[in-house]
Amino acid sequence: MNAKTKLTDPKKESLPGVPNINFMGMRHIAVWASIILSIASLVSLGVKGLNFAIDFTGGTVVEVKYNNPADVNQIRLNLEADGFKSPMVQQFGSTHDVLIRLAPQEGVSGSNLKSRVMGILNKDPSNIAELNRIEFVGPQVGDDLVTDSGLALLYASIGILIYVALRFEYRFALGAILATLHDVVMILGFFSVLQLEFDLSVLAAVLTIMGYSLNDTIVVFDRIRENFRKLRRGEVVEVMNISINETLSRTLMTSFLTLLSVIAMALFGGQVIHNFALALIVGIVVGTYSSIYVASALALKLGVSRMDLMPPEKEGALDNRP
Repeated sequence: MNAKTKLTDPKKESLPGVPNINFMGMRHIAVWASIILSIASLVSLGVKGLNFAIDFTGGTVVEVKYNNPADVNQIRLNLEADGFKSPMVQQFGSTHDVLIRLAPQEGVSGSNLKSRVMGILNKDPSNIAELNRIEFVGPQVGDDLVTDSGLALLYASIGILIYVALRFEYRFALGAILATLHDVVMILGFFSVLQLEFDLSVLAAVLTIMGYSLNDTIVVFDRIRENFRKLRRGEVVEVMNISINETLSRTLMTSFLTLLSVIAMALFGGQVIHNFALALIVGIVVGTYSSIYVASALALKLGVSRMDLMPPEKEGALDNRP
């Protein structure tokens, strides 16, 4: 049979009951959508940047508990009236608990700042605030965290590139790393556009999603490699379609169950982990999409073929064949 003969019915070459969605037929639309959204994210990051939390910028975190429900808007106005620029005041856990983030104050000692803030918070004698904790983060610590965060993302990307190149083939490695970076850019763009607070917990979510997305991509690539060796009559696009369809139920079920847990964290976990859970939600959705479309489409665009993944033929194998 001619090696270029196409599969007339891909379902017959795959497992029974496997869907037959033409993912690769829609790859151009999906890739262009990813390009447009990635450019929009990068533009937002360049123009608006990220709303770095005190972990990165330095400053003071104050956590207090009131004996009555607190009015966060009034607390914010009181702090601004006393000279604090753009204080972040939010409730967490309950209406009695308040978290305050203040920008660095030059020439003010920690003890003086503590007394000053508590004096502002206790202006209303009918609603007294009790200090639970206060933390001071210097600007140099924030600068170091920004540098270390960038290095963490860089090292993770290099590790992914090396791992996939050794396990599969360099074109698959490039597809996997570009798909993973696509997920990171999407999450950062989401936080930049909405100006949500970006702190260390969100950074941890970004690194988690890199591993999560890569795991999904590896599952798809493993099945593509198996089918390249199994389905001798298929074109590359058809074999990729079959492989994605065969792993689709596993991919969607894993993402769905993980998403349920993360949504519960976002809704009921309180303000402290809200942005962490939100980053995971965006990352899981985008990571699932990129594992199905972006990684495989990029590997295909780079010219991957069956021969790239076939095991090398042993010497003398041809001579010994009957």
